[in-house]
Amino acid sequence: MKKKGYDLVPYVNHFGETPEKGWSAYWDSPRYSSGYTSLWSTFSFTPETHMLKPYKQRVESTKALAECFIEYTSKHCNEILDLREETKKQVFSQTKFPLAWKIDRSQSVPITYKGFEAGHKPSQVSGQPRLYYDRSKPFEVDVPFYNFYRDTLSVEKPKAYIIPQGWWKVIDRLQANNVQMRKLTKDTSVEVQCYRIESYQASPRPYEGHHLNTAVKVSVQTKTMNFRKGDWYIPLNQVANRFLMETLEPQSEDSYFAWNFFDPILGQKEGYSDYAFEDIAAEYLKNNPDLKTKLEQRRSNDSAFAKNGRAQLDFVYQNSPYFEPAYLQYPVYRVK
Repeated sequence: MKKKGYDLVPYVNHFGETPEKGWSAYWDSPRYSSGYTSLWSTFSFTPETHMLKPYKQRVESTKALAECFIEYTSKHCNEILDLREETKKQVFSQTKFPLAWKIDRSQSVPITYKGFEAGHKPSQVSGQPRLYYDRSKPFEVDVPFYNFYRDTLSVEKPKAYIIPQGWWKVIDRLQANNVQMRKLTKDTSVEVQCYRIESYQASPRPYEGHHLNTAVKVSVQTKTMNFRKGDWYIPLNQVANRFLMETLEPQSEDSYFAWNFFDPILGQKEGYSDYAFEDIAAEYLKNNPDLKTKLEQRRSNDSAFAKNGRAQLDFVYQNSPYFEPAYLQYPVYRVK
């Protein structure tokens, strides 16, 4: 591209004041095209020509970049294909997958930044100081580019996932990505790992038509579950392994849970009538002294709780077999 008269620079992921101190690599998680293709061991690029450049220059530079890609891949196609096949084999046999990342500012590489000197002057709108660039004073400077990330959460790959057939919006998306999966041919009992959503943060504002769930925390329990004929069994011995881990593990940044496809489990739908449950709760406490001890400890440690009869009744309900089992139960099960 330089020979064609164009300088490339990593996306200037800098906001606020001037970027002379450098910037971090843009985090292209799986929601972005370049992040998505990496889940399938595929090189991808998202070129961006600056919106303030003349349209003709933007078209010509994009055409030049496409020509460079074609020329490079023509020369190195065998090397690229070999590398991709080797990477697919590694993903196939990989036993643990990172699902969350954090920028590592202890590492960087120098890149050349070409810009204009910046200054401040009174805004003609507000009268307050505003940033401007003096296009008569160009300069070049080497700046640090922080393009190293380290993983902060890794999860062991299960043997398979099982998804009940009612979650068709997720199933449709897995099938659209050519994930290998099969229906159970009969009602089956399987020992699985079950996730319970212990906490999460729902975005207060919409993003791309969704309210993202973030900061997800889960607890894990192993138990035998009954699955129905027609539920989906998804083995993790396929090229889609990384895609499956990123979309079906609820703590992943761009999981289907993060993007609201499992939100029905976050609303409690069943309850009780106080007058009817009072006698049932009393009988249950009589037969379960451990829970009665927990209730008494909670009362002694929490004065507001001790004065709230409904809260105490609800405490018993939530710790009894009468409590809604699907509430906060993540409906994707891990076969170990």
